Amino acid sequence: MPFITYLSGLLTAQMLSDDQLISGVEIRCEEKGRCPSTCHLCRRPGKEQLSPTPVLLEINRVVPLYTLIQDNGTKEAFKSALMSSYWCSGKGDVIDDWCRCDLSAFDASGLPNCSPLPQPVLRLSPTVEPSSTVVSLEWVDVQPAIGTKVSDYILQHKKVDEYTDTDLYTGEFLSFADDLLSGLGTSCVAAGRSHGEVPEVSIYSVIFKCLEPDGLYKFTLYAVDTRGRHSEVSTVTLRTACPLVDDNKAEEIADKIYNLYNGYTSGKEQQIAYNTLMEVSASMLFRVQHHYNSHYEKFGDFVWRSEDELGPRKAHLILRRLERVSRHCSSLLRSAYIQSRVETVPYLFCRSEEIRPAGMVWYSILKDTKITCEEKMVSMARNMYGESKGRYYLTLSKVTPF
Repeated sequence: MPFITYLSGLLTAQMLSDDQLISGVEIRCEEKGRCPSTCHLCRRPGKEQLSPTPVLLEINRVVPLYTLIQDNGTKEAFKSALMSSYWCSGKGDVIDDWCRCDLSAFDASGLPNCSPLPQPVLRLSPTVEPSSTVVSLEWVDVQPAIGTKVSDYILQHKKVDEYTDTDLYTGEFLSFADDLLSGLGTSCVAAGRSHGEVPEVSIYSVIFKCLEPDGLYKFTLYAVDTRGRHSEVSTVTLRTACPLVDDNKAEEIADKIYNLYNGYTSGKEQQIAYNTLMEVSASMLFRVQHHYNSHYEKFGDFVWRSEDELGPRKAHLILRRLERVSRHCSSLLRSAYIQSRVETVPYLFCRSEEIRPAGMVWYSILKDTKITCEEKMVSMARNMYGESKGRYYLTLSKVTPF
């Protein structure tokens, strides 16, 4: 009989009973819509009114579908089919914690591909805020419980600007296992491994400590399994924070330049002014120009006075350096007040306890690598910008994930 008929009969039996309700049985009925008119099982005999659609009120426990089957042979076949479909794309059998692919499940390179290699998702680390020179990235380990085994992660980073041909300049490739965990890589990059909310889930991290301020960088990541397959690439593009600026020093230099430009400027004073402006960074030069124009523009702006006192050639050499400052940083460097801040934050530094044999990278499983980790500190330099003294705000790096 239809399920709703069974419920109605049981409810009627309880309502007609003089005794208390049957122990352990509770029935709650409510209107939850109607069955479609095409369903003949939902119609009650002799009544035009369609019965309500049954609604699942509560789930007591979750069990695999194959456990509901009584016949052992059918149960094992159903279990095998479900495991194959979930872990091996339906093109192989689950053996322990790996997939034995069917003969038809091989790619053009002759490698078995029934067990998919998931794409890692590269992201900024939420525990380390990017600064002008430091950026920390992380990703969750994509190795499934059954199937493909991740051997390594390959990380590429490169600086992208108008002076660089991105097609010719490939940047630097780093192997997480061979370069970073082994300690053979540069001291400017450190690797880490931690656990997420679930102990079985590993989170890998890489911190770059020697990037250029106000630089546009592109980071890419892909996984490599023990058979040599590569996953899809994950990309993050970001611009590092603006360079650290000593605002008090910039104002002092602006006053110094004004005094050198004021009145008759001798050849010695011209050379002192030229050397002073060429020695500071492009960001400091931008800030010097801002202070000069804020205090002394009525005597001529910075560009005009430099060309008049130093000559067009030397002035051009100085002023063209301002083109290196990005539009983002140039707008911030026009703030009324800037305060620099340097703080130290912890990061995880991990090293492998074992040496991976050369030429055997594909046959090692990264998750099984024994590592030792320690907490270290890194200095983070940032500018705080404000429209009035005592009220400052921070600016974060611009991030574009793909």
